[in-house]
Amino acid sequence: MNPVRLAVAELRRLTSSRLARLALAALVLIPTLYGGLYLYANHDPYGGFPQVPAAVVSDDTGTTLSTGEKLQVGGRVADQLVDSRSFDWHRVSHDEAMRGVDDGTYAFAVILPRTFSADLASTAEFRPRQATVVLETNDANNYMTSTIGNQVIKQVTASVASEVSRTAASKLLLGFSDVHDQLVKAADGSEQLRAGAVKADDGARRLASGARTLATGLDDLASGARRLDTGVGQAASGADSLEAGAGQLASGLSTLQSRTANLPAQTARLADGAEQVAAGNRTIASYGTKAATASTQLKSRIAADRSSFLSALRVQGLTDAQLAVVESRLDVVDGYVDTADSTIQSASGSLTRLSKGADQVATGARTLASATPALTSGIAQAHSGAVQVRDGASALATGLDQLKTGSSALASGATKASTGADQLSSGASSLASGLDSLVKGATDLHAGLVKGRDAVPDPSDAQRKAMAQTIGNPVGVSSDSLSSAGSYGAGLAPFFMSLALWIGAYVLFLFVRPLSTRALATSQRSVRTAVGGWLAPALVGVLQAAALVLVVGRGVDIRIAHPVLAFLFLVFVSMTFVAILHALAARLGAVGKFLGLVFMVVQLVSAGGTFPWQTLPAPLQAIHHVVPMTYAIDGLRRLMYGADLGPVPGSIAVLAAYLVGALAVSTVAARRSRMWTPSRIKPELSL
Repeated sequence: MNPVRLAVAELRRLTSSRLARLALAALVLIPTLYGGLYLYANHDPYGGFPQVPAAVVSDDTGTTLSTGEKLQVGGRVADQLVDSRSFDWHRVSHDEAMRGVDDGTYAFAVILPRTFSADLASTAEFRPRQATVVLETNDANNYMTSTIGNQVIKQVTASVASEVSRTAASKLLLGFSDVHDQLVKAADGSEQLRAGAVKADDGARRLASGARTLATGLDDLASGARRLDTGVGQAASGADSLEAGAGQLASGLSTLQSRTANLPAQTARLADGAEQVAAGNRTIASYGTKAATASTQLKSRIAADRSSFLSALRVQGLTDAQLAVVESRLDVVDGYVDTADSTIQSASGSLTRLSKGADQVATGARTLASATPALTSGIAQAHSGAVQVRDGASALATGLDQLKTGSSALASGATKASTGADQLSSGASSLASGLDSLVKGATDLHAGLVKGRDAVPDPSDAQRKAMAQTIGNPVGVSSDSLSSAGSYGAGLAPFFMSLALWIGAYVLFLFVRPLSTRALATSQRSVRTAVGGWLAPALVGVLQAAALVLVVGRGVDIRIAHPVLAFLFLVFVSMTFVAILHALAARLGAVGKFLGLVFMVVQLVSAGGTFPWQTLPAPLQAIHHVVPMTYAIDGLRRLMYGADLGPVPGSIAVLAAYLVGALAVSTVAARRSRMWTPSRIKPELSL
């Protein structure tokens, strides 16, 4: 009989009656009921917090800051808690909150004392007092409410501390801005002082240079004034000489005026005569021009008729010799004609030039006649001017006598001014030296103020707000997860699903026989008997795993990243757990079943299904690495959450080792069970 037939026979026995079939269905559903109901109840407990009643009390009376601003933090915190809807908050009085926590109406109460705002504001007064938030709990209501309440208090204190820190930091930064503004003004003032000192120093230097120049100039002025005094004396003597000369000039011009009185009439008659001569010359020149023209025409006519004359003679029969004699005679005539023409042309040109010269003489004579009245008038004006020069020279001589007296006084005053300018130059040099020191000091002052100004921050309103928020809450949390369960129930699902399969495998052997007595009574090989006894409950375990995955994934709505792989893995886990419990029951009977329960408890506390296994005591940490449920939970976590599947084959290998080992133990148990002993016939303990 092969193992499959043994398994089929066992399944027929388990489904032989209606009650047996109901019992088998119950066995299939036990892991689903255990795991499904637990995960359903704890799927998202945090999401139910808004239904938990809690009280918030604000006894805070508020306070007034130094700026006159009213600070009322307690009421604002209470309103924020109520608006957050993180719990079913009730804002009540202090007495009502205490009664509610005592009788269970409220899970806990958050109380903000009367001095809450005043204590918070004390940080800005350099007399800090710690503000207190009171948490009232009652473990008789539920122990977890104390833990939850403490988390709420931490959030409240962190929020309030951040707000207070932001307020204090904002005031501090505002103070820095005020200091910076004053330093800017001081730096600007020091720059103005430095610039003024530089200008004053430059002015003092120019003053000293000018004073030295003034002293030199005044020395020159004194010397010049002395020379002026001498020169004025000489000028006065010259003015006297000028007066005498001007008198003589006036007398001479008077004589010239009387002698040129008839000159305009005489020059007019001269101009009339010159014009008549010019007119006659023009007439003669025109006749000369006509004669020159006729001479030129005659010369041209003779030259033109010579050739025709010679031709006519040739026609008359003259020989060449005769013609040569005629030509020689004609050449002599041509020479006479040329000489006469040259003389006539020369005479015509001379007559033309004479005519032009006569015209020019006539024009000049007319111009002279026209200018003669102006000349006589100018002589009269010169005579009058000479009289005025004479009179002016007399006045000049008198003025120069007065100027000489003033120049003597100027020379004396310039000498005194030169001495004062020397003293001014010395004082200006001392002033410039002192202003050099002032400029250096003002420069150092400005540099120090600028350095202080740059060292003091001057944030804008937006920057101050951002800096205050950063100072008040300097650390931000950015969380990232390579894989996420998504909810509290999903986080516990691998543990409770593995535990449910162990429980399902355990209860199977309350009804299923580990080894077939029929097979033991035959010569069937022990390994076939063992595998046949394991195979039937293993098939039921497959149904348990399928129902569990279906209810958890669909009913409880827990996301499974790799549902097919997770189902196959749970099937393998169930088959391994069935093999382990089958081995215990087959080898030790009732004691093995009890040990299966004990083994479940050991795995329950050491598999690391809830808290990290590193938090376990040292003995349980050692057990953690060897129990099969550890590897079932680890593999299922990665398949459900979508993490790296690299470690999953390792978990399967460990479970496979347990499976093979358990079947080996079952094989040994089958071999030993072929021998009947009194203890087997009548066991001391039966389950």
